[in-house]
Amino acid sequence: CLDRARRHGGWRWPERPTIFVSDPHADAEGFLRSLIAAGVIRRDGARIALTGFGRQARIILGGDSLDKGPSNLALLDALGAVRATGADLHILAGNHDLRMRMAIAALRGPRSALNEHLFARMGRKILPALREVYERFVTPEDMADLPGDAACRDWLLPRRDWASRFAAAAGADLRPAVIAKEVRKLEEKLGKFDRECARSGLSHREILAAALKCHEVFFEPGGSYAWFYDGMDVVSRSGSILFVHAGLCDAMCALLATGGPEAVNARYRAEGARASLGFYFGPLANLVRTKYRASDGDLTEAGVTALHRAGIHMVVQGHVNNHEGQRLRAKCGLLHLEGDVTLDRASRRLEGLDGIGAGATLILPTGDVIGLSRDYPRAKHFAPDRMS
Repeated sequence: CLDRARRHGGWRWPERPTIFVSDPHADAEGFLRSLIAAGVIRRDGARIALTGFGRQARIILGGDSLDKGPSNLALLDALGAVRATGADLHILAGNHDLRMRMAIAALRGPRSALNEHLFARMGRKILPALREVYERFVTPEDMADLPGDAACRDWLLPRRDWASRFAAAAGADLRPAVIAKEVRKLEEKLGKFDRECARSGLSHREILAAALKCHEVFFEPGGSYAWFYDGMDVVSRSGSILFVHAGLCDAMCALLATGGPEAVNARYRAEGARASLGFYFGPLANLVRTKYRASDGDLTEAGVTALHRAGIHMVVQGHVNNHEGQRLRAKCGLLHLEGDVTLDRASRRLEGLDGIGAGATLILPTGDVIGLSRDYPRAKHFAPDRMS
């Protein structure tokens, strides 16, 4: 990978320090401690202020702001507080952020075989967020407009004959194997649906009220958190480095090479606003979903070469969490830096890590890449210009 970078013009480094923090998963404290560790903010009680270094820096949040750990709205409030300092903060989309968007959109507008299952398919992991939205935003007037609990449950779930109608409707966009897998996944999720709803502490009627309120809160102009999705990109570039939540495929490499990040982000915004399953399984959503599995979009020699010719030599990503700090890997012949260092407490408990996570990746104009993590005893240092 390093030889290939040299053959294609060498490394270009950002003009300003770039700080990458990824996958906070609704843990505001892990996110803020990461920015403190990176040296870009300081706290005095509840007050957040930029440091001198922070005023110089560009901060990239690498996706998956939502789901899992303690409070989605607290994390969004922390993002809002960092934005209010004047920080140059860029938010990238993650697969969990996309799932929220698709689950909410599926409950509004005309229902069809292609979308009526999406809340059950995508919505289980957003139930904690829905509870928070219900408690903070749903009013008695919102509840009065809804039917009884049984009717609301029917609204949340696909009709009984969904599988056959879906197979017929999806044939134009999805391969038979993908259709069969989607039907199997939905059957598994339906088996757990009522149990997961009960665990949330909300009735079906309250879940529907919260989901419909999410549209107002997140997607309508003037909504309390409309800025979150409005300002969201899916890729960002600094010098020879591309930032993305998960990874790439040949189609996105080609678009990056011809139109740059602006073209990719414009297409993601346009198609994500009306996200369908064709979108979810296509090359744009592959940017937030891929783990380079056989079922994911292909990244081949052609795509990697197109990137290098465009001057992109390394991907910095989230999505794949590590317990001992950042990790460099060659994937499909392209250098990747995995920057998800397990910040959220829910994941940490499940994976045997103690306390609250903290960590950040710093890419400096000097050509130095620094990885910080509370789960590794030293800073990690990568300086490709100085490696033979």
